[in-house]
Amino acid sequence: MKRLKTIKLSNVLTYAALTIALVFTIFPFYWMVASSLNRPETLFAFPPKLTPDFYFKNYIDMWNNPPGGVSWWRYIGNTVFIAGITTILSVFNSSLAGFAFAKLKFPLRNKIFILLLGLLMIPGEMLLIPNYVILKNLHWLNTYQAMIIPWCASVFGIFLTRQFFKTIPNELWEAAQVDGCSIGRYFFSVAVPLAKPTLLTLALFVFLGSWNAFLWPLIVATDYAIMPLEVALNAFLGSEGTQWGLLTAASTMATVPILILFLIFQRQFIEGIARGAIKG
Repeated sequence: MKRLKTIKLSNVLTYAALTIALVFTIFPFYWMVASSLNRPETLFAFPPKLTPDFYFKNYIDMWNNPPGGVSWWRYIGNTVFIAGITTILSVFNSSLAGFAFAKLKFPLRNKIFILLLGLLMIPGEMLLIPNYVILKNLHWLNTYQAMIIPWCASVFGIFLTRQFFKTIPNELWEAAQVDGCSIGRYFFSVAVPLAKPTLLTLALFVFLGSWNAFLWPLIVATDYAIMPLEVALNAFLGSEGTQWGLLTAASTMATVPILILFLIFQRQFIEGIARGAIKG
């Protein structure tokens, strides 16, 4: 009985801690949505007003007054295009490299892989100036490729796919060779179908990262016609004051689609992490 009571108390404490963590995680999103539905005069009320006024004029004004005179549909299209192409290129290139490090034998393979992993410890901010100089010399500033090409491969993606490909038995490759299968056909016909959960996980990671990217697009894109959503939101932060109602409404519009996407694919996301990241 004492042991049973101890287990029950432990479960209660665990669920209580998880509930508190959940509240702290969800509250910022709730506050953003509630603020987007509040009247301007109640946004900074004290004590704070936790329930929204359902003042939809913020959304109407936000939609009718896009930054730079460019339609919100253009910003959404830019974001989907940039995130989609970046995801396709990153998954393709990272899976090729991960497969090579996992299954192919070439000189200094492990040393090169360790060197790649070391790149994860370099803060991305340190690469902003060198990357900017390269793109300037290529005359790529204010272009879509400036926001896509630097991210068309991922060290994390190489690591994730390598970990999964190492779990594929070598007997499959030997059997494929007996049937006259080339290494390329083996990769696309055998390895990639087996790695679908891991590749989907990587695709979600890359898509989320590209969708939420702000600093790099802000630096290389000054033309409103090619700006993604996250950079367009920055226009609501002006020297004469911040339009908080419009900003929170636009932020909600930019966040909800990606949240829905994650909720739809969360099972595959978790499965891919479990199968690819902790094995090998």
